[in-house]
Amino acid sequence: MNGVHDMGGMDGFGKVEVELNEPPFHHPWEGRVMAMSRAVGANGGVNIDMQRFSRESLPPAVYLASSYYRKWFLALRQLLLDRKMIGIDEVAAGHSLRPSPPLPRGTFSLQDVGRVTARGSFQREVSASPIFKPGDVVRAKNINPVTHTRLPRYVRGHIGTIERINGSHVFPDSSAQGKGDDPQWLYTVVFSGRELWGAEADPTLNVSVEAFEPYLDPARRQHDDR
Repeated sequence: MNGVHDMGGMDGFGKVEVELNEPPFHHPWEGRVMAMSRAVGANGGVNIDMQRFSRESLPPAVYLASSYYRKWFLALRQLLLDRKMIGIDEVAAGHSLRPSPPLPRGTFSLQDVGRVTARGSFQREVSASPIFKPGDVVRAKNINPVTHTRLPRYVRGHIGTIERINGSHVFPDSSAQGKGDDPQWLYTVVFSGRELWGAEADPTLNVSVEAFEPYLDPARRQHDDR
């Protein structure tokens, strides 16, 4: 979706300030939000792409005014309410008032903590061979779905070059809608700054994007500006 989260190439937000010695969490509640997100994902309640889409769907004013983990909290709360996994009365009470509906992978327990803190893999087997190979010229499709997508808005419609094939992975656009893994080939695609932002862009600038195969069409470069 073309939400406020898709800020690549936008001006007006100032310099990114780097916090020296930044802690993992600035407040204890942030760690609890992360734990809840991982737990509900590990038990099959909602997956990571559903959670990302929920964050992207926050009202722009709320999104821009919220800290990183406040976005996580607001999005997870709405996601669980939408799926009737919690009730608004339980949110107001601050604790559960009745048993939760069953989750696909059962109850979360202390024995599951190690499993959910380990980094998961989204790599999946796919029967078809990749359409593109390194060196191929491609055009990112000009798509504007109202659902989740990982194709940045600023590359849509522009021409780039396949640099690398990164295997086949869960397709976030399908996964966010609960349509299963739908694995697709994932490529690193390089775009020149001038292709993206015109002749006045820094001629030495290149941008690499991870793009799934359904995002790309074969293309022919009109002029070599890289």
